[in-house]
Amino acid sequence: MIKKRVLCSSIILTVMLLSKLYSNPQPEAINDPLRDALKASMEKKMIEDLTSPEKLKEVYMNSISFADEALPVEKPSVKGKLEKYLARFSFKKQQSYGLHQKADQHLPQIAKILKSYGIPEDFKYIPLVESGMDPGVKSVKGAGGYWQFMPQTARLYGLKVSGNVDERRNLTKSTHAAAKYLKSLYSEFGDWTLVAAAYNVGGGSLKSSMRRQGIDNYYELKLNSETGSYVYKLVSIKEVIENPNYYGYNRYASIDDRISSGS
Repeated sequence: MIKKRVLCSSIILTVMLLSKLYSNPQPEAINDPLRDALKASMEKKMIEDLTSPEKLKEVYMNSISFADEALPVEKPSVKGKLEKYLARFSFKKQQSYGLHQKADQHLPQIAKILKSYGIPEDFKYIPLVESGMDPGVKSVKGAGGYWQFMPQTARLYGLKVSGNVDERRNLTKSTHAAAKYLKSLYSEFGDWTLVAAAYNVGGGSLKSSMRRQGIDNYYELKLNSETGSYVYKLVSIKEVIENPNYYGYNRYASIDDRISSGS
């Protein structure tokens, strides 16, 4: 589903400008068939150009943001990576009925907690990228839970992790811990996009890369493949969840598939 407000506003603005232009008194004769035909042709062409699939896609891509900061899609490298991950996370590619179901169930609670700490809402998508909202997922390095905390980081931010208890698997407690961690990272970097990258690779490692390269812009930094794609994954998950129909989501087809598979 295209960002309707942006597109509709653009179309309405164009029509208003055309209306204003042609409503002013003109020096030509009142009855001028050639002028009227030219005017109608110009109006039609401008509206067709504005509503063409290419223009609509351009407007949509320019509207994509992370933590209220627009992505620099004018850069071919950024646009290319964004299109790659938008396609990868689309329903057409993943048949992600479960992803949408988990998002509906858990994201409102996560967003509410993040907001209480002043964390931008877009960070609620981290658990979808990190664990697929599966608290039982563990990485080979030992990260676990919804937010994929390492044990030492989890403990640092107030979670109990032991042989008998693992609060990384508790959505409410782990989200409070994640919010504290994200807030701490923001105090270091002062930029939410860099905060997302630091969440993935670690603050020390990201600072080292920034210092070595003399760059403080995520989209220009040369990072390992996982961190270099991390923000694009978050943005893509966000777009697919918030604009499901635009990415091929069909709730009824999903239900039919699940029934036929016996799940």
